Formats: sequence, C-alpha cells, structure tokens
Amino acid sequence: MRLTQGTFSFLPDLTDEQISKQIEYAISQKWAINIEYTDDPHPRNNYWELWGLPLFDVTDPASVTYEINSCRQQCSNYYIKLNAFDNTRGVESCVLSFIIQRPAVENGFELVRTEDISRNQKYCFRSYATSKPEGSRY
Repeated sequence: MRLTQGTFSFLPDLTDEQISKQIEYAISQKWAINIEYTDDPHPRNNYWELWGLPLFDVTDPASVTYEINSCRQQCSNYYIKLNAFDNTRGVESCVLSFIIQRPAVENGFELVRTEDISRNQKYCFRSYATSKPEGSRY
C-alpha cells in the first residue's frame, strides 16, 4: 500500500534534486516552509509533529535541505513531509505539501465496522501502525 496524501502523491517519490527545485520555487514565492513527521499517517491526522521551527523569510535553499537531512537522520523510519505557506492574504494558507520520505514498509489501514442504533452499521478505518506502541510502529 502506498500512502497518497498531498501534492505529487500519485507520482513516484521525488528525488533530492526535485525536492530542491520545489524548495527553490517556494522560496521564490516568499512562502514560509516547515517540515513535519509522523508514524501515524491517518488522513484525519492533520497535526503531524513539527520538526524545529517554521522557516520564515528563508532565502537559502541549503538551510531547508539541512533541516530535511537532520529530520531524516532522527526520524529515519517515519513519514516526513514539507509544507509551504502563503501569507499574502493575512493568514498562513498551505499552498504546497508533499511527502519527502516514507518508511521502508507502509502498513496500510483496516476497515472497522461497528453496529449502531437500530442495526445501522458505521464504518471507519484505522492505521495498522497504531496497533503498536508509539515509537515502534515502523
């Protein structure tokens, strides 16, 4: 199973050179950049862990690449994504978000069915990764 969240999610994983080009583009648009990681990629898990502080007013792509590589070293078996935010309208709007690293094995999701009032069925899905303790999910 391959997780498909964010921009470029249906394409093959981006190379480091392609990631650098996206960073250069975001910087040229004066977008703030941040890096996030998680071991629970559930689609409703909007709040991944933030790596360091958001990178506002960055002018050098090498500083973003340095932070990405630091995150990859510390979180080698996690999902890592890069986000870019545009504040031209007075709010930080996410305009670019894509996964830059995946764990070696992506466990996928299970469909959970529960019975509700009057024999109605409710469905939800849960990540197989969450059945293990945090920190040892992948």
